[in-house]
Amino acid sequence: MIRVLLVDDQPLIRSGFRALLDIEDDIEVVGEAADGGEGLALAREHLPDVVLLDIQMPVVDGIEATRRIAADPALAGVHVVVLTNYGLDEYVFNALRAGAAGFLVKDIEPDYLLHAVRVAARGDALLAPSITRKLIDRYVTQPIDAVAGTKLDGLTNREREAVALVAHGLTNDQIAERMVISPLTAKTHVNRAMTKLHARDRAQLVVLAYESGLVAPRTS
Repeated sequence: MIRVLLVDDQPLIRSGFRALLDIEDDIEVVGEAADGGEGLALAREHLPDVVLLDIQMPVVDGIEATRRIAADPALAGVHVVVLTNYGLDEYVFNALRAGAAGFLVKDIEPDYLLHAVRVAARGDALLAPSITRKLIDRYVTQPIDAVAGTKLDGLTNREREAVALVAHGLTNDQIAERMVISPLTAKTHVNRAMTKLHARDRAQLVVLAYESGLVAPRTS
């Protein structure tokens, strides 16, 4: 059973999402909150698999709530998917930097909402690396983050190569082909890099690859 927590200051949004999720045999809504602070408390209480979290809320906004969830070792298995009205924007980018696994626009089709919850619950990055790259190309700032660069020092050369390919939007199968290794070995390189870098998913690998200077943003 996939346990979901809804965090949004609009009751109609919460009730609409709940109505869609509750009819599924494999999904259970374990709680609702109207701001990020309350959402964080409920996340600690219920330990959901997925938190659907509005970016813009009073008291504690979604970006700060995401950051606190990502920083709490007790919530390591909780996957945050942020909700937005606007699609690709700086709020979404900052949420990814804070630890979100991806984002959904609030007028999402019901079938994709259900798909997204299941993908996030598996621990997969909901947001395609290519979309993450578009965000970073638009919003990443210079100079290069020296701290982020230092984090990469613990990677092997092959792990660094795999992270760079993730940042370019390649799947594990495509990484395997590019590196002339098996898909299982490619997956192992990516997973080891995620562990060493304390990345919650592939989306965070992409962010770190750009901010460390391992991959350069496009200039046009």
